[in-house]
Amino acid sequence: MDAPDGLPFCKMHGLGNDFVIIDSRGRGAVVTPALARALGDRNRGVGFDQLAEIRDAQDADFALDFWNSDGSRAGACGNASRCVSDLVMRQSGMEALRFVTARGDLQAVRRADGLVSVNMGPPQRNWQEIPLARAVDPLHLPLAGDPVAVGMGNPHCVFFVPDAGAVDVAGLGAAVETDTLFPERTNVEFASLTGPDHLRMRVWERGTGITLACGSGACATAVAAHLRGLTGRRVVMDVDGGRLEIDWREDGVWMTGPVAHVFEGRLSPEFLQALA
Repeated sequence: MDAPDGLPFCKMHGLGNDFVIIDSRGRGAVVTPALARALGDRNRGVGFDQLAEIRDAQDADFALDFWNSDGSRAGACGNASRCVSDLVMRQSGMEALRFVTARGDLQAVRRADGLVSVNMGPPQRNWQEIPLARAVDPLHLPLAGDPVAVGMGNPHCVFFVPDAGAVDVAGLGAAVETDTLFPERTNVEFASLTGPDHLRMRVWERGTGITLACGSGACATAVAAHLRGLTGRRVVMDVDGGRLEIDWREDGVWMTGPVAHVFEGRLSPEFLQALA
């Protein structure tokens, strides 16, 4: 990688769901699977739940690519989308913007209270779109625990349990992630109803493991809860890292929550050269 002065990045998080953000606008994409794996190492790199790369876009304010810490690609990342949107809004002075991901065109706005909302698009409910390996009912998957499958640009498998805090997320999540029913693997959510239109959710993210929050997972869980008749279309979601608001509207699933800018840094030329 030709970066004699190193490669700048910033670290942000949404409810503890943490991201390295690399701005490649004006120079072309720089992230590779090797770089994502090296950066994702919390001992030898920087560490993140996902890596987001900002790229130029012709018909939008910017484009976004997402990477997991194992070097695989992620199709969507809600909290990273909110973090990057906050970053670009602060740089540009805009209060609303549009960006492109593998999921399609998405929108973000800053609310009057300072929180950032992003429209994650409509949920994918057909078994082929999610995707699943065969024709089954996504509302009642043929797995122990009777989970729900929902696509939000990446696949999700949602279990409704009496107490999300008591679930073995690592053990069950890792097993379900690689079940043959999910040809692209899956994120796994465990949710319990704690009040009217109020959910507690914990998550295992494919390619990463347990995270403190997952934006697309929160959206998928809210959709699944409504389809199962547990909640309305607007819910409050408590995750390990804090609280999100999810609103399934006609134009898509909107997610709102806080973001935090942690620090800026620069990857050394030596670090980058070791990846060559």
